[in-house]
Amino acid sequence: MIQIYLLLLLVIMIFFGMHSLKKKSSSVISHYKNLVLFTLAGLLLLYLTATGRLNWLFALISVAIAFMFRLLPALLHFAPQVHRLWQNFTGGKQNASQAQYEASAKGKMSVDEAYEVLGLKLGASEVEIISAHRALIQKLHPDRGGSDYLAAKINLAKKILLSK
Repeated sequence: MIQIYLLLLLVIMIFFGMHSLKKKSSSVISHYKNLVLFTLAGLLLLYLTATGRLNWLFALISVAIAFMFRLLPALLHFAPQVHRLWQNFTGGKQNASQAQYEASAKGKMSVDEAYEVLGLKLGASEVEIISAHRALIQKLHPDRGGSDYLAAKINLAKKILLSK
């Protein structure tokens, strides 16, 4: 009889909890969902440990790991085809920031981006380009605590603007 009352109490708590979540934002709902899932997984693991039924879980994990190691060469063999299939599925879409980052990583920089890196306005003179480059490279040089990436970007911007 007590079990029925506990089950009824649980159902009522779930009902009111779901009712109060209707008014929350999706990020709050996602946070609560993750919290509930991890709590349930922890309680299940605790229950299996307390009752001595955890051995099948370790066996299942061991089999899954062994299976993945056996399957890994085949997955690596077909990785380019899977990547191409994924590109076709998503339509080969890249967002603008990702495309700009990839172009930037390959050493390609537009004239507008070069002006932006050096903090200059469009049509700056050669003297302004050199002085802006010198000021930035003194601040961001790797020997002064800056990064190689930023120094390379600054140098590339100067090269592009002076060669145009």
